[in-house]
Amino acid sequence: MKQIIITTALLSLSACARFGFGQPNDVGPVVGGSTAVIAAPDLPEATEQEVAAVAPDPVLTSAPPPPKAAKTQEALDTTTAEQRAQAAAPVTPAAQSKLLGTTIASLGSPSEPGFWLKTPLVKVETAGRVTNKANGKSSAVTLIPIDGPVTGGSRMSLPAMRLIEASLTDLTEVDVTLGS
Repeated sequence: MKQIIITTALLSLSACARFGFGQPNDVGPVVGGSTAVIAAPDLPEATEQEVAAVAPDPVLTSAPPPPKAAKTQEALDTTTAEQRAQAAAPVTPAAQSKLLGTTIASLGSPSEPGFWLKTPLVKVETAGRVTNKANGKSSAVTLIPIDGPVTGGSRMSLPAMRLIEASLTDLTEVDVTLGS
């Protein structure tokens, strides 16, 4: 029964994000911590051709599925320390990141392993980075397209949510950039 209540609450929050209810005011990113390098407003916007030209990183999505009996964050997050370090590695100044947009993310399926963001901001699977606007923490992710308007909400993997120190029960505003 508890799982049904939690699932219903998360789906409700996701619907609120999709339709723009309860979204925080855009106050711009807070750059801080070791993983935020460039504030998103300073980035050029990406074109569809640029998005299609960037291949997703299979290392970020290659974690095994969690065991069926997993109930805690630690048990559900099957990524390795090396994968977490790679996802958290700061963007080098030479990297040419392009802004895809800002989205409100909720927790995606905790049973889907790896670092990913399912978002209407992309039309093809590609490599990207999400930056938590509240604290500046970022993670490399695989961007996976979903149907909906670009203003719709997104769903983020448990490991990515943990890495950017986002609340698993709240909606989190993130900047989404192309490349890792």
